[in-house]
Amino acid sequence: MFDPLCKICGLTQPRDVELCHALGVDITGFIFAQNSPRAMSPEAVSAMPRGPSLRAGVFAGLDASAVRKTARQAKLDMIQLHAGEDEAFCRAVGPERVIKVLWPERLKPGELERELERFAPVCAYFLLDAGMSGGGSGKVMRLDGLSRINPSRPWLLAGGLGPHNLRQTLAVCAAFTRVPSGVDVNSALENIPGVKDHVLIRETLAVLKNRNGRRPSLLEDHP
Repeated sequence: MFDPLCKICGLTQPRDVELCHALGVDITGFIFAQNSPRAMSPEAVSAMPRGPSLRAGVFAGLDASAVRKTARQAKLDMIQLHAGEDEAFCRAVGPERVIKVLWPERLKPGELERELERFAPVCAYFLLDAGMSGGGSGKVMRLDGLSRINPSRPWLLAGGLGPHNLRQTLAVCAAFTRVPSGVDVNSALENIPGVKDHVLIRETLAVLKNRNGRRPSLLEDHP
């Protein structure tokens, strides 16, 4: 089994970003949704320490032009779309760098498979999140609904994940033979919104990176 990718989102502090780089976090995430307690400006993200981790921006409610502008200013590698944006929007911001978010719990049986097929040509990754919309629900998704999926893109699992439940969650996914390409962690690693607990970050990486096998490419060739 390959080592799952690790995305740590909701970063606001340079020292937290530096630790992510040092520990081998694959993707660092910064939120540009204004109603989030972890919201950042493009200038602040641009000034964050650079390292080997890819830099993702989380967007909701901006038009494609504003997303592209912010991505340039913040020097983003990836764009995570959280507001139900359609295929045209994904193409407009660059499908080779889109993380497309879907919420399996709000979809009827069969709809998740159709959405995965629909958006596969216009994204680099899927992110399957708990809850019904938005993000940051802090709860864990019901995993039995993932048993039928077979995405043609790498996918990340999100929702209430942290060192306290990662092993169990990945084991349940494996039982359904649908192990994610990686996980997205945020609030479970925090003392207060936007300020990460370094012990919890280290524990998370210890769980995820202490696994043997081939790891998937971060940015695969896009058709």
